[in-house]
Amino acid sequence: MNTSLNRILQTMAGTAMAMALMAAAQTPAPPAPAPTPAPTETAAAPADTAAPAPLSTFVLTGPLQWLPPATFDAGPLGKLSVNGIVTGFSVFQSNVVPGDDNAQATLSNGQVFLQKADGKYQYYVQAGVYTMPTLSVPFVDAQDTVKNFYGPVPVAYLKLPVGKTTQFLIGSLPTLMGAESTFTYQNFNIERGIVWNQENAINRGLQLNQTLGKYVTASISWNDGYYSNRYSWLSGSVTFTKGPHTLVYDGMGNLGSNVYQTSATPVQNDGYMHAVIYTYTKGPWIISPYFQYGKLPTNARVGIPTGTSATGGAINASYAFKSGFSLPARVEFLTSSGSASDGSVNMLGFGPGSGGFTFTATPTYQKGGMYLRGDLALVHATNYATGAVFGKTGTDADQFRGVLEFGFIFGKNFVEK
Repeated sequence: MNTSLNRILQTMAGTAMAMALMAAAQTPAPPAPAPTPAPTETAAAPADTAAPAPLSTFVLTGPLQWLPPATFDAGPLGKLSVNGIVTGFSVFQSNVVPGDDNAQATLSNGQVFLQKADGKYQYYVQAGVYTMPTLSVPFVDAQDTVKNFYGPVPVAYLKLPVGKTTQFLIGSLPTLMGAESTFTYQNFNIERGIVWNQENAINRGLQLNQTLGKYVTASISWNDGYYSNRYSWLSGSVTFTKGPHTLVYDGMGNLGSNVYQTSATPVQNDGYMHAVIYTYTKGPWIISPYFQYGKLPTNARVGIPTGTSATGGAINASYAFKSGFSLPARVEFLTSSGSASDGSVNMLGFGPGSGGFTFTATPTYQKGGMYLRGDLALVHATNYATGAVFGKTGTDADQFRGVLEFGFIFGKNFVEK
């Protein structure tokens, strides 16, 4: 079953990419990618057949605003929508670990988003290079990130609407888990947090989205968890939205056991996780506290001699000033159970039984498709193992980072005079 499903998913992703390339060849309009804000990565609203709308898989949770897509007629392929983004990234940090640098700069995103968002058969393709900078983790450039994680087409799927309230998706999809998304431009802050670093980001599989009445949407997915290519994961999400209030429950877990680990597939692939997320959005304010719990049950076969858990939470908040300025900030904590003496897994990277606190502020300015923002971030490790934290000897508990991101978002502005 796993082999057959894998072949289907690979075929669907390849077909979607081929259709994207064919469409681009049939039109003189320059390519640019396509997505737009959605409250969560759960069930989508009914498709708008009057005008293509960005598919709900693409999520913006912070203050950055996506642009309307460029649209064009691709003949038998229908009406296609295209957006794009190019961003540069620089970082300055203290107490670097061996192999990392005090300062560096690189292209952090160069991506195209193409979608067909109406009709009986719809699809979405996200292609290009990207980075996933994360607090407390040494920086990995775009080339190595693409090579070691999700490839040059991290997201590609076919979408089949069934009536007005039901959708089936198949392909490479963003996870249903968590309050932060994978790519820098989708979030309150440039860098992902230590709580996010426990979650999966992209998985391959099947997903069902369902609208349940006026206020509730739900999604359920059978997938390969942490990009393991082993299809034994069940994920689900339920969202309640009313006025400025949104409440989300996310849950996921491995129903099997997989002896398989890579950069994209950590030991967490053999566990389960729950998250509860609340978001208040009104006027200039976005406030989103959330709580997350992950558990690795005892399983000596996959290297988990003692069951280990990680418990954390965060508050994301943003206030929008006038003239394109905003100030997002994030405070988070994460703790893990056990100790080195009882065989607990090192889930945080600071040693078994360790914990951490972080604070990040991200002054942001956006005008049209151009934006400039910077992270000022501090990580403090607790109960850490000697040699497992920061600095040349791994004994510094704190690390400070200053990050700058400069980006251009393309869409309808790319073809308008």
